[in-house]
Amino acid sequence: MAVWAIGDIQGCYKSFKELLGKINFDPEVDKLWIAGDLVNRGEGSLETLEYLYSIKNSVEIILGNHDITLIAAHYGIKKSNPTIDPILTSPNVSTLINWLRGQKFLHVDYKLGFCMAHAGISPEFDLGMALKYSKRIEEKLQSDDIEVWLKAMFKHGIDRFNRESSCIDIDRYIVSSFTRMRYCYGDHRLDFDQKGMPTDLLREKGLKPWFECSNRKDIDLKIIFGHWSTLGFYQDEHVLSLDTGCLWGGELTAARIDGDEVEIVSIDCKKDEDNEKEDEKTEEGEGKKPTSPDVPQT
Repeated sequence: MAVWAIGDIQGCYKSFKELLGKINFDPEVDKLWIAGDLVNRGEGSLETLEYLYSIKNSVEIILGNHDITLIAAHYGIKKSNPTIDPILTSPNVSTLINWLRGQKFLHVDYKLGFCMAHAGISPEFDLGMALKYSKRIEEKLQSDDIEVWLKAMFKHGIDRFNRESSCIDIDRYIVSSFTRMRYCYGDHRLDFDQKGMPTDLLREKGLKPWFECSNRKDIDLKIIFGHWSTLGFYQDEHVLSLDTGCLWGGELTAARIDGDEVEIVSIDCKKDEDNEKEDEKTEEGEGKKPTSPDVPQT
């Protein structure tokens, strides 16, 4: 049995299937970990969801900001767009959305020594806190009050963790940190505006990638995350970044994580024609494709 983790698919179904072929993935014996952002902007979002649902017993799914946006669009809270319209008009939409609502914000495997969250784990959270708070918002997403709760989540993100805040503000911080985080300041305040790759200039301004933040709470497991296409593939002893920008004409990357060493397999992706027309209408926390390292991008 092999265990493979894959970065943001974002509806790039053809590339996803090509990558599965390259790694000889067999859902009867192998496992897939998907680091969130299954859908949106890629022309095969419906096919991606349908395939993952068909092998649901062989996958561990983490929800990303685009997946939350899809759920919100289903409830009329966010606007749809041409790439998720086929999902929302599918006869299986209720099945697919309810399945997504049951997915995690954090997956942990102590035996393999890895955990996975879409954007990472807040510098404020140790593993116990991360598990506690991810479970908290998973329960909210599955509750009967989902519409009221989701509306509150799409207000401006909360950048600082404060146990004395209101319950809804704490939830907004948890959701924001698990799905939208990239940079933080020295005091662990999160920045949701900067989406470019890390640079010396940003560090001089006090902005560091969340995993470089001083006094970050210890997490004994290696953290797999996506969400940051301008960072791309990155690995050190603490983290493994797998969003390599397939949607933007980059690569789709898989990491085999069940061996003594992480094995990396990537394929080159061709940007869909529909995506050549850059989507200027951005989802929460999203931006345009960068023309320089400091210009925001998904």
